[in-house]
Amino acid sequence: MNGIDLTLRTLHRGERHLAHDLVTVAERHRTEHEVHHVATDLARWSREHMRQLAETAAERGVKLGEPPDHSTDGVFATLREKASEAVVHRPEPGLLLLRDLRELHVRAAENSLHWEMLSQAAQASRDSALLTLASSCHPQTLRQMRWTNTMIKNLAPQVLTSL
Repeated sequence: MNGIDLTLRTLHRGERHLAHDLVTVAERHRTEHEVHHVATDLARWSREHMRQLAETAAERGVKLGEPPDHSTDGVFATLREKASEAVVHRPEPGLLLLRDLRELHVRAAENSLHWEMLSQAAQASRDSALLTLASSCHPQTLRQMRWTNTMIKNLAPQVLTSL
């Protein structure tokens, strides 16, 4: 396994974690409609990145894990949803949302760095398939980062000055 294969594996794991965290945040903040819907949509991008990374890795002889099955997550999703509804009128949900957005941003930034590393390696090795993969997925990761950053900018003043 070479450095490119290791980066593919690391990026696949990073996208899996980001997709999971986006779904968790969407469920936890279900009463915040923008957060719920946008986070759910952004999780789809990460799952698509995982699929493309797995296909590219398989072409290189590297087997990456299958996407997680969320069908057994129903009980936990219901619990998160009920907890979200129970705390909606307390001041702490704002702080929790800020923390969640910060963690999503950091995870997306880590993936962005790996996409950049993969892109640079693809250029150096003249691997057009790898460069096409990075060029198609990295902009969506940057969009995930912009969304979290914008949400933090919009929410932080109100949440932090209302305590």
